[in-house]
Amino acid sequence: MLLRRQVILSAAACGMLSPALVACSSSADEQEAAQALRRPLTGADSDHTHVMRELVRYATLAPSSHNTQCWTFHLQDRAIVIAPDLSRRCPVVDPDDHHLYVSLGCATENLAHAALAAGMQANASFDAGGKGDITVSLESTRASVTPMFQAIAERQCTRGDYDGQPISNDELRLLERAGMGNGVRVMLLTERAAMEKVLAYVVAGNTAQMDNPAFVAELKEWIRFSANEAQMTGDGLFAATTGNPTMPRWLASPAMSLFYTPKSENDRYARQIRNSAGIAVFVSESSDKAYWIESGRCYERFALQATALGLRNAFVNQPVEVGSIRPQLASALGLGSQRPDLVVRFGRGPKMPMSMRRPVQSVLV
Repeated sequence: MLLRRQVILSAAACGMLSPALVACSSSADEQEAAQALRRPLTGADSDHTHVMRELVRYATLAPSSHNTQCWTFHLQDRAIVIAPDLSRRCPVVDPDDHHLYVSLGCATENLAHAALAAGMQANASFDAGGKGDITVSLESTRASVTPMFQAIAERQCTRGDYDGQPISNDELRLLERAGMGNGVRVMLLTERAAMEKVLAYVVAGNTAQMDNPAFVAELKEWIRFSANEAQMTGDGLFAATTGNPTMPRWLASPAMSLFYTPKSENDRYARQIRNSAGIAVFVSESSDKAYWIESGRCYERFALQATALGLRNAFVNQPVEVGSIRPQLASALGLGSQRPDLVVRFGRGPKMPMSMRRPVQSVLV
């Protein structure tokens, strides 16, 4: 009987059971902690240091690859410096640190919206000659609480199923406008034939990754299988956020090795792409850190706009993460020498449990 129960739990851990059945497995305490991290911006009239720390808190609500939170922040008098934390890089899935710098761009975008809500105009500059720091200078202005700022605390990478319904042309135009930047554009694919074309590359990329033991080991290192583990670390991919039940690592880790297969994952990605309203592909004119940061800013605006519209989104980045497949995707999309940076599915669906973040003091230097 115990063995049978372990097999059932293992199947659930690999997405073989309905998310509706496993959503309740998220610890109430963990979700209270996650929500507390997303409390409203406070202290606009408080001392300067408190306000700056609040801006950092909102910046850390940005997404990052495997939720590594690969950033540090340095407070200056009228600026905040965002720097890469290379100790949190993922050398297997992200060997050139592309996603790491995309993550810094996402944090920069959050910071800019939070600063405006606090009465400061943010201007970001990238130090291409150093290790990749971003200096966000802050100037006083009239406070403006925008829908994108309000969406920061609600935004999530929603890795569950969507309802499969199309979204309106007006919504598509808003998403496209939000996802455009300096040398970066977003392609919105809503025709089923185009989505199936991208799906083929997602499957190819996912198969290549799952056949790589180093990739699986790195992924497993960043999964937080239980609520206690998620709260203790404050980072990583909490199992409940992907629709999986929580369980102790001693049980979940071997179960993942048993049931986490290319076929099961490919079937899941096929189902989820087919029940999405569309796929967004972010494309940059060149491939260097400045463009990767800009891609992150563009994606984060897209995600915040989607959240403000009641839409969900999630990365399906396998085709851009596998070096041999990325140029094939670029060719299939007619991109020439331009780099496809990010692949994102979007649509309407239920909210999933929220992921954790480390406390502000742990990212300040």
